[in-house]
Amino acid sequence: MAIRVNPGFIDVLDRYGAEDVQLCYQCGDCSTVCPHADDVYKFPRKSMRLLQMGLEQKIETTLEPWLCYYCGQCSEQCPREADPGETMMSLRRWLISRYDFTGIARRFFRSRTTEVTAIIAVAILTGAFLIYYGFSRGNFSIYDGEGAFLSSSFIHKFDLTIGSVLLIFLLINALNMWYLTMVKGSPFPIPWWIYLKQIYQVPWHFFTQKRYYECEKKQEHPFYMPWFIHLGLMLGYVTMLVLVMVFVEELQAGPEIVWSVHIFGYLATIGLTAGTIYFIRSRLRKNYIQYKKSHGTDWVFIILLFLIVITGTGQHIFHRTGLNEWANVTYIAHLMCVVPWLLRMPFSKWAHLIYRPLAMYFAAIRKEAILRKDVQLRSNPVLVK
Repeated sequence: MAIRVNPGFIDVLDRYGAEDVQLCYQCGDCSTVCPHADDVYKFPRKSMRLLQMGLEQKIETTLEPWLCYYCGQCSEQCPREADPGETMMSLRRWLISRYDFTGIARRFFRSRTTEVTAIIAVAILTGAFLIYYGFSRGNFSIYDGEGAFLSSSFIHKFDLTIGSVLLIFLLINALNMWYLTMVKGSPFPIPWWIYLKQIYQVPWHFFTQKRYYECEKKQEHPFYMPWFIHLGLMLGYVTMLVLVMVFVEELQAGPEIVWSVHIFGYLATIGLTAGTIYFIRSRLRKNYIQYKKSHGTDWVFIILLFLIVITGTGQHIFHRTGLNEWANVTYIAHLMCVVPWLLRMPFSKWAHLIYRPLAMYFAAIRKEAILRKDVQLRSNPVLVK
């Protein structure tokens, strides 16, 4: 089947952050220095070439952009300053928009104004709804328990509703990713049992971000700080999400502290606080090559997360010190940040949380299938025909 060429694809990707693709002259230094490139997955060079050729349909079926963790070694090595690391990041943004069936991700990545306007609109609607519900059902001077302004039982149902909407978007988009990469992008059918054999890849890469740590193995540093901070930020976010979705009634009880639950909340807060401060500082100082360029969505991501951490911490302090009115005010402000943050996740950089471990899983499946196919062809040359 013929593959359609889109000569304007490079210009399209400019809106997603890629700027210097045309400078690449395919020397291959980027793939040589990359600690993750191998005989099956030849990146960033292969992705750069497909992009230069305008093979848009081919790129949407590849996994290579997701196998890059943007350590920046390829960009530092490039003799033409084509910045392949940033191009891979731009391709990930573009792929997120391709997996998204709503078209929202494409609008967010291509227009910061659209993204910020949507966030503000959702925040205002959330705040208006919570204020109306609180004054119609409870007492503003009561934080929790009977007559509470926003009772924990109501918040629990509210969180589960938002979480269900989030899950639906993520599942549909993940299914689109599977179809594009494993069905449309596979040259031959993949045996179902390989999916079962490699399933451990999903939790392994999700909870360890192991590939990011390995970005340092071709350098002399004994410890890779970006990986450590990234892991802490991710685990902090996941921990807090589980606490809010499952243990919100224990979190909101008090003012006594339920240490069996709150200890995890405190650890998650430390991880989120350290992560946001680190990333804001790094993007301002540009002390790592991956932070020298910032797409608009990167700053929206950091600022919104920082507001969530600040308002959540303030709400907790006010509640524990008996300042219930202030606790309710900051709680509303906190939820006005959290709701657009959660609903934005399938269409933003946070979608990496799902797509990366899935990509590692799919890549392992495809690699094993390719190697098995090669063995079969070598042992039975007749199959080549």
